[in-house]
Amino acid sequence: MSSLIFMTHPEVRIDPDQPVPEWPLNAIGRGRMEHFAGLLTDRNVSAVYASAERKAMDGAAIVAERLGLPFRTEESLGENDRSSTGYIAPPEFWEVVRAFFGRPHESIRGWERAIDAQTRIVTTVSRIARADETSGDIVIVSHGGVGCLLTAHLQKVEIGQESRPSHPGGGCFIVIDRESFTLQQDWRAIEDGFES
Repeated sequence: MSSLIFMTHPEVRIDPDQPVPEWPLNAIGRGRMEHFAGLLTDRNVSAVYASAERKAMDGAAIVAERLGLPFRTEESLGENDRSSTGYIAPPEFWEVVRAFFGRPHESIRGWERAIDAQTRIVTTVSRIARADETSGDIVIVSHGGVGCLLTAHLQKVEIGQESRPSHPGGGCFIVIDRESFTLQQDWRAIEDGFES
């Protein structure tokens, strides 16, 4: 039985003068991804995907190199579109995020609506699970916001009621059965590894 491992990129180098999609992983984030890539050597990983954002591609490249695989990018694996505001510093950012999840049918400050981002991410991840021609596990490196929206779909709950990644720096993952597209393992941090 093969799985789809959906993970959120870990810590990034924040640069308010650079567009958010261009932010790279920082040294901590790279180290955590290298640790996770080591854990994946015990699994039959046959494909690696990433969103087209730099931080996700950085993470996918670390995994792919360790496993001797290429990785593919998919624009539709990207985080919810926040280009209308660009970078918003905390704590204001977290207030906007709460509104995004709390009012999923509204565009908050011009952001992509949560309901639309959910449709996009569920469609993309389920398509990858079905259409990828390899038979092993698939790793997808993406983002926390869309990961939560995907989880809400898998747990059959309203947006905002889903379980969430617990590590403040990201770098968390869920495991989905490729065939049935059901949740096998809820969010765990990279350091916690896979359930035995």
